[in-house]
Amino acid sequence: MKNLVIIPTYNEKENIESMIDTVMDLGDFHILVVDDGSPDGTAQLVKSAQEKYGEKLALLERSGKLGLGSAYIAGFKYGLEHGYDYIFEMDADFSHDPKDLIRLRDNCVKNNKDISVGSRYTEGGGFVNWPKDRIFISKGGSYYVRLITFMPVKDPTAGFICYSADVLRAIDLDKVGMKGYAFQVEMKYVAHKLGFSIGEVPIIFKDRELGTSKMHIGIITEAVKGVLKLRFRNIKKYYGKQD
Repeated sequence: MKNLVIIPTYNEKENIESMIDTVMDLGDFHILVVDDGSPDGTAQLVKSAQEKYGEKLALLERSGKLGLGSAYIAGFKYGLEHGYDYIFEMDADFSHDPKDLIRLRDNCVKNNKDISVGSRYTEGGGFVNWPKDRIFISKGGSYYVRLITFMPVKDPTAGFICYSADVLRAIDLDKVGMKGYAFQVEMKYVAHKLGFSIGEVPIIFKDRELGTSKMHIGIITEAVKGVLKLRFRNIKKYYGKQD
């Protein structure tokens, strides 16, 4: 069973080396870092780590900030091309506990789920050191998404996820267009409408201790408008691969 963890980065020099070491210590996971031209030298730190980890650690360098969604799409394509069975999304800043990668994978393998979501809003999930305004925005966004889409996922905006390769092969990834955190909603909703099963695993989400947040008003605006478009789109016709 081959597992790939995709970690998008932009100015994450404070976190990336520790994150790579922590994930590698788990033993069962390879890493692909997708770096959007970080001016702080993040990519150089990854290249140095490659000397230690070899083919278990890959780096995809892109020119400039091209968006979270496109970073993950590039990572998905890489994972499928290299024959990985399970492909994970995870932040670089330790807001997601790397040890939970095992729980996410086990939920897919042992409970026969196509997607496993690290959920802040299922029983046992929650936050540590997150500002109240961010919690309000997050909870409000999740409620809004569920109200519009009727998707049976308590944390539809979550970004800590395990996908089986079958899910990603079934979706025309070139049609996935949202760039920011709305990308997370788009992927889950499309997979749900295509008939894939989604399970949730409770996680504790921690605010980053080092570096700066990438959240801004444009991301929120895209999410509000994008969810409405999704609700009235023919998902199977638009996103499904045609035989």
